[in-house]
Amino acid sequence: MTQRPRDAAQQPDWPDRAALDAVVAQLAVLPPLVFAGECDALKERLGAVARGEAFLLQGGDCAETFVDATADSIRNKIKTLLQMAVVLTYGAQVPVVKVGRIAGQFAKPRSADLETRDGVTLPSYRGDAVNGLEFTPESRRPDPGRLLKVYNTSAATLNLVRAFTQGGLADLRQVHSWNQGFVASATAHQKYEVMARDIDRALAFMAAAGVDPEAFRTVDLYSSHEALLLDYERALTRTDSRTGLPYDVSGHLLWVGERTRALDGAHVEFAASIRNPVAVKIGPTTTPDDALALVERLNPDDEPGRLSFVTRMGRDRVRDALPAIVEKVTASGATVAWVCDPMHGNTFEAPDGLKTRRFDDVIDEVLGFFEVHRALGTHPGGIHMELTGDDVTECLGGAGGIGETDLPMRYQTACDPRLNHAQSLELAFLVAEMLADR
Repeated sequence: MTQRPRDAAQQPDWPDRAALDAVVAQLAVLPPLVFAGECDALKERLGAVARGEAFLLQGGDCAETFVDATADSIRNKIKTLLQMAVVLTYGAQVPVVKVGRIAGQFAKPRSADLETRDGVTLPSYRGDAVNGLEFTPESRRPDPGRLLKVYNTSAATLNLVRAFTQGGLADLRQVHSWNQGFVASATAHQKYEVMARDIDRALAFMAAAGVDPEAFRTVDLYSSHEALLLDYERALTRTDSRTGLPYDVSGHLLWVGERTRALDGAHVEFAASIRNPVAVKIGPTTTPDDALALVERLNPDDEPGRLSFVTRMGRDRVRDALPAIVEKVTASGATVAWVCDPMHGNTFEAPDGLKTRRFDDVIDEVLGFFEVHRALGTHPGGIHMELTGDDVTECLGGAGGIGETDLPMRYQTACDPRLNHAQSLELAFLVAEMLADR
C-alpha cells in the first residue's frame, strides 16, 4: 500500500489509498515524458545562466487545467514566450534559455486544507491533478485517477510543443513580425518602437548577408513544474540507461516551492535524489544560512546549472531581504543561477474579492532584483513569470490600463492572476532595457 511520504507537506488526503496504489503502479511503467539527455542539455544551459552568459525566461500558467489544454491555448502560450525571448535576447545580447511552466503544472499548494462557503466546508481545490474547481462534494473529492490524466495531458502538450517549436512557428523573423504588430498597437509605448526598429534592422542586415542559421528557424523550449505531488513524481522517476542515475522524467526542470522547502522535508529530499536541474523558491523569511544549507543539500558537488534560486520577495522587500542572501551564497563560492519571480510576493485582494497583482509592482520587483545584483557584481540570471497568451483581465495596469472594475470581464485563472499577452510583451521590453543597462 502506498504510504503518504514522511514529512511531506501539501499532499492530498487521498480517500481511497488502494486506488492511489493502482494509479502509481500504472504510472511507474509508462514511457518517460522527457529524456535524461534533454535534462542534461538544459542543465548545461543553466550553467551558462549562472555564469552570466545566458538569461532564463521561464513562464506559463499558475495552474494548468485539463479543459484549457487545447492547441490554441498551448500555441498562444508558446507564441508569447517566443515573442518575449526575441526582445530579451536583443536586450541581453546573450542567448535566452526558454522554459515553460507547462506540461505538468497541474497541482498547487494551498494555505488551508478546507474551504468554507455559505456554511458548507469542502476540501480546497489543489489543482486538476487532485480535484475539481467546482464547489461540490463530488468535484472536490481527491481522485487519484486524475494523476493519469495529468500524464496523458502532459504527453499531448509536449507533443504539440515539440511540433510548434521545430515546425516553423518559432521562426525568428515571424516572431519579430508579431512583435511589430504589438508595437504598432495603440497601447504600446513609443520607446518600444525604437527597440523593435533596431531588431528589424539587425534581421534585415543578416538577411542581406545571406545569414540563415538553423537557430533562426527552431528553438528548444523546455518544460518545468513544481514537484509537489510526490506520489506522481516518484512514480515517474527512472534510472537513466546511459549513466545509471535517477531522473524525474515528468519534466526537464523541477522546483521546490516556498511552502515545501524545509531542509529536512520530503520535497528537498526528493529533489536531492534526482539528477534533473532543480530550483527552489525562496521568500523574504529565508535567511542566508537557509540558502547555504539548501546549496549544500541540493548541489554538494557544485555542478553548474544544477541549482537555481527563484527569489519571490515582493516589491517592498526585495531590496532589503535579497542582498544578504546573494552575498553569503556568492562568498561561499557556490554556483547558483539567480532568478526573479516578481509575481507571488505582490498578490493582493481587490475590493470584489478577486486576487490580483499590479503590473507596476511586478516591474518594480524585477528592477529591485537587478539593482541588488548590480550593486553586488553578481548576475541577474532570469525571470519566472505567471502568464498566459490570452487576453485575460487578471492583473491591474500595463499599457492597456486594466482597472479594478475590468477584472471580472475575463478573469479566467484557476488559481493566481496571470499577466496577459500584452502585459507579458510590455514586461519583456522593460526587462530588455534593464538588461541593456547591466
